[in-house]
Amino acid sequence: MRNDVRERREAAGLSQGDLAAALEVSRQTVNAIERDRYDPSVELAFKLARFFDCHIEELFDPDLDWEPPRE
Repeated sequence: MRNDVRERREAAGLSQGDLAAALEVSRQTVNAIERDRYDPSVELAFKLARFFDCHIEELFDPDLDWEPPRE
C-alpha cells in the first residue's frame, strides 16, 4: 500500500522518532510504514490521519486493481 507519510512528516519538520512518540509506536514502525514494508492497523491509520489532519484516503493508496461491480 503506497502512502505519503514520509512527505507529510518531513513537511512538518518531524523526525521519525518525533512522529513515533506522538503516535505511541516505535520509530521502526514509522520507518516500515514509510518504506511500504508494513501496512498499519486501522487504528494506527486513523491516528496518522488525525495527526496530519486529513482523511485516511489522502494518506494511503491501496493500489488495488479491484473495481466495484456496475449495476
